[in-house]
Amino acid sequence: MASNTGSNPGDVFDVRKVRRLVELMNDHDLAEIDLRQGEQRIRLRRGPEGQVVTAMPGVAPLAVPAPAVAPAPSSPVAAASAPAADSGTIIKSPMVGTYYSATSPEAAPFVKVGDQVGPETIVCIIEAMKVFNEIPAECSGKVVEVLVENGAAVEFGQPLIRLE
Repeated sequence: MASNTGSNPGDVFDVRKVRRLVELMNDHDLAEIDLRQGEQRIRLRRGPEGQVVTAMPGVAPLAVPAPAVAPAPSSPVAAASAPAADSGTIIKSPMVGTYYSATSPEAAPFVKVGDQVGPETIVCIIEAMKVFNEIPAECSGKVVEVLVENGAAVEFGQPLIRLE
């Protein structure tokens, strides 16, 4: 798919339109914009430190001129290939947002492979609209696999952690 630098005013990938969308995100403190036009799609998501990233499936991330621009994570989620029918319990995302394995980049993760968790154990944080939601395990078991990369966007019901 060839990149367009703005010659077609109806094109969602027009750089001027992308810049305007970034301005609107900043002006209205929006965390994410997801637009579709026919088979074209553009998704702008504000990162954890005020970064703005763009992601288009099948297309390399487009760096948008704005303060602190960063590319999207290289591989958002290994969970797309859902875990096999192994015995175990899957902790799923209760909301759409951004997955964080720890309270800060320097902090130890809430859980790691081999940890024992109980129903009240916080396993991660999901940020949605600038609100950081602590996610409890709501079940007991041993962590055998973390299915999401730190900082990745997650969908409602997406598998996050597999327990045995």
